[in-house]
Amino acid sequence: MQFYCESLTEYRRLKTKEVKIGDLLLGNPDGYRGHPIRVQTMTTTDTMDTIATVEQSIRCIEAGSELLRITAPSKNEAENLLNIKNELRKRGYKTPLVADIHFTPNAAEIAARIVEKVRVNPGNYVDKKKFQVIEYTDADYAEEIDRIREKFTPLIKICKEYGTAMRIGTNHGSLSDRIMSRYGDTPMGMVESAMEFLRTARNESYHNIVLSMKSSNPMVMVQAYRLLIKTMQDEFEECYPLHLGVTEAGDGEDGRIKSAVGIGTLLEDGLGDTIRVSLTEDPELEIPVCKDLVKRYNQEPGVRRQKSEDSNLRYSYDPFNYLRRETFKVCNIGGKYIPVVIADLSKIENITPKHLEDIGYCYDETTDKWNIGDTAADYIFCNQPLEFELPGTLKVLLFHEAWLNIKNKEKYVPLFDAPQYLDESLVKSSYLNFVMIDYAWKDYYSEPGQKLQAILKEDRTAVICFSSPNKTAMQNIRSMFVDLLSKSIKNPAIIICDSSYTSMDESLIHYAVEAGALLLDGLCDGVCFGYHYGNKNIPPQIKLLNSIAFGILQSTRTRISKTEYISCPSCGRTLFDLQETTANIRSRTHHLKGVKIAIMGCIVNGPGEMADADFGYVGSGPGKITLYKGKEVVKRNVNSESAVDELINLLKESSAWVEPSN
Repeated sequence: MQFYCESLTEYRRLKTKEVKIGDLLLGNPDGYRGHPIRVQTMTTTDTMDTIATVEQSIRCIEAGSELLRITAPSKNEAENLLNIKNELRKRGYKTPLVADIHFTPNAAEIAARIVEKVRVNPGNYVDKKKFQVIEYTDADYAEEIDRIREKFTPLIKICKEYGTAMRIGTNHGSLSDRIMSRYGDTPMGMVESAMEFLRTARNESYHNIVLSMKSSNPMVMVQAYRLLIKTMQDEFEECYPLHLGVTEAGDGEDGRIKSAVGIGTLLEDGLGDTIRVSLTEDPELEIPVCKDLVKRYNQEPGVRRQKSEDSNLRYSYDPFNYLRRETFKVCNIGGKYIPVVIADLSKIENITPKHLEDIGYCYDETTDKWNIGDTAADYIFCNQPLEFELPGTLKVLLFHEAWLNIKNKEKYVPLFDAPQYLDESLVKSSYLNFVMIDYAWKDYYSEPGQKLQAILKEDRTAVICFSSPNKTAMQNIRSMFVDLLSKSIKNPAIIICDSSYTSMDESLIHYAVEAGALLLDGLCDGVCFGYHYGNKNIPPQIKLLNSIAFGILQSTRTRISKTEYISCPSCGRTLFDLQETTANIRSRTHHLKGVKIAIMGCIVNGPGEMADADFGYVGSGPGKITLYKGKEVVKRNVNSESAVDELINLLKESSAWVEPSN
C-alpha cells in the first residue's frame, strides 16, 4: 500500500478486521464488499432519566440508527445503562448500545459489563489536559506509557470476558498535555494517542476494536485518519475498522456540509465502516444525513483488490499534508488567489438583476450601484448574453459560438470543449479561455489528449474545467489532476459538479463529497455546481447552490466568507439548551467574517474540543457559562441569562466585533 488506501484513482473499499458489537457485524474482512457501512447517533437526554432516554433511543432506532451511543460520565449513569437496556429490550428493540466514557475508568468498567460497546477517549481516560507544556525524557515518557497500560488493562480484560467491543476515539481538541508536548497539536499526535491504547489492547490479544480520529476541522480529521491507516499498516500489516465523524460540526446547512466534506472524503477513499454525523439538532435528524452519505457506497459492490496503476502518485501527490497545487494565475483564478465560484444560470431563460441577488449582487436603483456581498459568485455561466449592465467585478462564461457574436469581450469570456480548443481556426479570447475536459472524452488518454495537454501547458490564458459523469467522479477527476501534476502542467483548474438528485438534501451531500475531497487535497482552484433534475417544474435554486458552494469552501478552509460555528451535538452532559443558544448566538454574530465561535454544552466538549476556535461559550454548571478567548478562560460562572451579552462584550474587547450593516 503506497499511502493509506487501495487506490487514489479508483473506488476500492479498504480491508479491515471484523468486529462484533452484540449481533451487529462491522468491518470489511474479505476486502470485497464486506459488511455495510453502519450508521449511528447519540442520545441527548439525561442518562439518569431512563424513560426519556429510552423514548429518544426508539425514535433514533426507527429513523434507522444501527448503533446507539449514550453518555456515561460517572458511575451512576453507567449503572443506569442497565435499566435503559432492559427497557429497550422489553419493548422489542435489540439495537446495540454504546457507553460514551471520558474521564472515568470506573464508569467504563461498569458499562462494559452492561452494554455491547464502550467508547474511551485516550486524551482524558488516563491522562489529564491542563494545557501545560511538560518536557519528558524518553524514560519519563516510557513510565507514562506503563501507567496507561496499568489503568487501561482492567477494562480490556472486562471487555474480553463479556464480549464487549470498544472504540478508541481520539479527538483533536482533547489531546493530552503529554501527547501535545511531544507531537504538538497535529494529526500525528492524534494517531499516536490512539496507537498507545491499541498496542496495549493487542498485547492482551484483544481485537474487538474500532478507531476514530475526530476533529471540528475536516482537513485535520481527514489527514489523521489517513495517517492512522498508514501507521497500522506499517506496524501491524492490518487495519481495524474506522468510525468516521466530524466533531462539533454545528447545525443546519453548515453542519451538513462540514460533515459531508470530512466523512465523504474518507468514504470516497474506501475508508470507514461506521459513521456518525454530529449535528446540533435532535439526534434522529442525523440519521437521514448518514443514510444519504453511505448509500453512495452500500449500494455499489466493492472492487476486488488488484495491482494498482498509481505508481506515479508517489512523486506527485501528498495526501497527508495540505499543499495547494502550484499554478500560474489567469485573471483572478489560480496562483495565490482563493478558489472562485462560478454560478450556473444556464437553466434560466430570462436572467434579470433580481437573479443576481441570489448570488450576492444587489442593485440599488437610488444610487445606481451594485452592492457586492462576501458570498458573491465570481463568474456566471449563461446560454445567452444579458440585457443589462453587469457589476464591475463579474464576468460571464458563454459557449464559444455565442461568445463570438458578443462585442463586449472584456465582460464575456468563451467556454470551449476539448475538440473546439484543439481547433486552431477558432478565435480565442486574448486573456481568458475556459476549456472543458470531461473524463468521458474518449480521446483524453490518446494522441488528441496528449496534444491538448501540450497546448494547455503553454497557454497562459487557459483555465481547465474538469468533470465526470460517473459515480466515481471524484476519483476520475483526481486522476486527471494527478496527470497534470506528473507532467508539470500548471494551468489553474476548476471542477464542474452536476447533480441529478431530486432533493437538495441529497444534492448538498453530492457536491460536498465530490468537491470537498478535491479541495481538501489542494487540487482545484474553483467550483461550479450544476443541476439537471429532469423535472422542469422545479425552479433553479440558485441562491441555495451559491450558499452550498461558499459553505464547502468555508468548511475546507480554502475561502473564508462568513462566521464559523463549532457547536457540539448535545448529549446527556449538556448544561443548557444548546440548539436555542446556538441559534441566538448565530443571529447576533453571523456577520463576523472569519471569526470562529465554539458553543459547547459541557466541560468534556469545552476547552479541548474547541481548540480550533477563537472564542468559546461553555457550560460549566447548571445555569452557568464560562467564556474563553482561545484556550484561555476570560470569565467564569456567568449567568446563562446574560452570557450571550457577555460574549458580545468579549468580542468587542478583543477587537473582533464590527457593527452589522443594515
